[in-house]
Amino acid sequence: MTGVNASTRLALSAIAAALAAAALYAALRVGQALVGTEPDPALIIWSPHAGFFWRAWTAAYFGVMVGFVVFVVAPRAPERVARAVSIAVLVVAALVAAQGLFVP
Repeated sequence: MTGVNASTRLALSAIAAALAAAALYAALRVGQALVGTEPDPALIIWSPHAGFFWRAWTAAYFGVMVGFVVFVVAPRAPERVARAVSIAVLVVAALVAAQGLFVP
């Protein structure tokens, strides 16, 4: 495949962005659980720092950056990008499952 159409390019970049955001969120959650504890949200009324929102926004920002890189790279090597994204689906699924089981 020498070229790739715009819809395939956009789909690959959107999938890569979502995968990168999910992977980074899980990694941040595990890292923060290992470094220290945060208060239980069910036990407090107000907190100046909501860890979930900071992790979610950081992961979303990172995902958009990865999606942009994939959007730029996809026309040059669409098969390699598609292969990397398909492998990343399995890796990120395992990472998110492990985070959900061990650090809820």
